[in-house]
Amino acid sequence: MQDTIRHNLDQLRNHSGKIIITAHHKPDGDAMGSCLSLYNYFKNVGIASKVIVPTDYASNLNWLPGNDDVNIYENNAPSFDDEIDNADYIFCLDFNALSRINQMGEKVGGSNAVVIVIDHHQSPEDFDNERFIEIGASSTCELIYRYINKHLDPAFIDEKVGQCIYTGLITDTGSFRFSSTTSSTIRTAADLMDLGVVPDKIYRLLFDQNRIERLQLLGHLLSNNLEILEGGKVAMGYLSLEEIEQFDIVTGDTEGFVNYGLGIAGVKMSALIIDRGPLVKMSFRSVDSFPCNIFSAENFNGGGHKNAAGGASQDTLQQTIDKFKSVIQNYREFL
Repeated sequence: MQDTIRHNLDQLRNHSGKIIITAHHKPDGDAMGSCLSLYNYFKNVGIASKVIVPTDYASNLNWLPGNDDVNIYENNAPSFDDEIDNADYIFCLDFNALSRINQMGEKVGGSNAVVIVIDHHQSPEDFDNERFIEIGASSTCELIYRYINKHLDPAFIDEKVGQCIYTGLITDTGSFRFSSTTSSTIRTAADLMDLGVVPDKIYRLLFDQNRIERLQLLGHLLSNNLEILEGGKVAMGYLSLEEIEQFDIVTGDTEGFVNYGLGIAGVKMSALIIDRGPLVKMSFRSVDSFPCNIFSAENFNGGGHKNAAGGASQDTLQQTIDKFKSVIQNYREFL
């Protein structure tokens, strides 16, 4: 644990209205759960804050308490730049490098605000003034819960805050099945249930509200665009830009697709390669010892966790597929 927090609740109260909360671009359940749990917590305390995230996010997160108050930076960058310039505190949640917030990164990096990072990713860059980081923790949401308990006042955690935190727990742990799930993670979930959080309700809101186009694309991917490599130990799926457009895909529709490869008997590593135009985006998942973060960093300008990472390529989709098939052979010792 890297804990350099120096502020407290009274200091944050004195800066009410000049606190910004942000997360990485295309924020997922852990990122938005972290932002909105802290936002709702501050609201309970009587502290005004503003959530500004770089881009839009999946519609299955729109039910989160406080969602209607979220601001999308790319929709009105000049106005939000002024707010960043005038902020006293900026909470950077669920990311470890300013490049992860796109154009916002330059403004946050040049701000006079106290920048606080709460995160669980490896190799955090040095752009913060204070940090609450545990590399390998199940989720940033679990760290938000610990941060509030250690440095603020847990008496202001209510059901709404709990729903947001639980969202990050369940999405980043694959419903508590990933190896990052610890006894602390389960105890956190139990505490949230005691506050009124209903797990099956949140699960349905997150995972059982699919657009028909998403399921049709998933069927197409599994039927036509999934290859098994390396003697059955690697699954590689891919989608072209034309296929993405054909199925009318929106933000979040391909979330979780990469995990289906790991559901095949014998598969140790699963990859999903998607042509997003102009970049080809990649997601990697693994079990046991395969180091997705190292594989991604060494070959596809990416990074992340040992068993979950992402990358990108400026090559064509076919060139990226060919490269993946070639370089995966260099990691056979982990398969």
